[in-house]
Amino acid sequence: MSNQNAQPQTNKALDLTIVTLAVIIAAAAVFAFTFLTDQSLGVRIGALVGGLVVAALVAAFSPSGKRFIAFCRESWEELRRVVWPTRKETVNTTGIVMAFVVAVALYLFIVDKLIEWGLYDGLLQLTF
Repeated sequence: MSNQNAQPQTNKALDLTIVTLAVIIAAAAVFAFTFLTDQSLGVRIGALVGGLVVAALVAAFSPSGKRFIAFCRESWEELRRVVWPTRKETVNTTGIVMAFVVAVALYLFIVDKLIEWGLYDGLLQLTF
């Protein structure tokens, strides 16, 4: 019997090194954007986006990056299988929720007024 969820053993040191390198590249991109204030905005944004793209590519080649990409693909496939409600179902459900909210608001208003009446008009009148 095979286990589909079994993950192959990976070299954790190599994975950590590659991910650390990707984080350093991303940080360098952010610092470049921050400290290149004398350059035009296009150059700064280009340095930021370029650095983040390179960092994402480096991270994608790590074992954890490959697992993340596989997870994203599986999530996308699962999202495609979702049966979305029709417009009529959405409107009806929204109407029911709004009616329930109004009913609870009225109930809380009545309870609040009863407590207010009991405290201010009933209890405080006894003390004076």
